[in-house]
Amino acid sequence: MCATNSFLKSLGVEIYASGQRRWPDEVKAQAVAETLAPGATVNGVAACYGVKPNHLSAWRRLAKQGKLILPAAETAEEPTTFAPLVLCEPAAAQAQEVPSRSADMLRIVFGDVTIDLAVDTPAERVAEIVHALGTLS
Repeated sequence: MCATNSFLKSLGVEIYASGQRRWPDEVKAQAVAETLAPGATVNGVAACYGVKPNHLSAWRRLAKQGKLILPAAETAEEPTTFAPLVLCEPAAAQAQEVPSRSADMLRIVFGDVTIDLAVDTPAERVAEIVHALGTLS
């Protein structure tokens, strides 16, 4: 148990004297991402993190609902993640009424979801958001 606590503390998990833990969203997302690896199981990953499998399953549900953003997938073939970005003017027949925005904003529209980001948002963060939106479909 001591080794598990040391591992969790190194990840930034707060462990209280009562035994309760406060999990940062980044650690939850990392654990969920590990369950999506080929051959990985929820039970196996839960054991590595010292949580019950149903607790990890709850984090997976949060990720599916878009309430927990997973880190971008890392692969040996593609060290950098790119997301396609298409800019076009909507056709008059397809034009939808969208709230006005300032010129210094980046807008991502995915179905009924619209996300406005600052223009200086890092490309890696934009890719993470696009990846998360893609898992919703």
